[in-house]
Amino acid sequence: MARYDLPDEAWMIIQSLLPTEPAIPRAGRPWAEHRKIINGMFWILCSGAPWRDLPERYGPWKNVYNRFNRWSKSGVINIIFNRLLSALDAHGLVDWSATALDGSNIRALKCAAGAQ
Repeated sequence: MARYDLPDEAWMIIQSLLPTEPAIPRAGRPWAEHRKIINGMFWILCSGAPWRDLPERYGPWKNVYNRFNRWSKSGVINIIFNRLLSALDAHGLVDWSATALDGSNIRALKCAAGAQ
């Protein structure tokens, strides 16, 4: 298992939450496994690397990105996150006193830093 890959215990928790593979094969590339795609998503999110730098073992970066984008818009990513978080919390592995999220970003003009 690679550094950011999903452990078997976590995979068993979220496997049932994922969309099913299409029953009718479609034209183009064969369907990529959900686990391999999710491991690619975690690699990008944990490493902070650009999508194009995704290692080849996770498949084409565009496939991983497209599925991440589609699942983000449909809410699948939030469902996975909440399920994993609740499983960790049930085992007492989440320290809620050290949790803080902030996504604010304010653009300032040059004159705010003292420029003319």
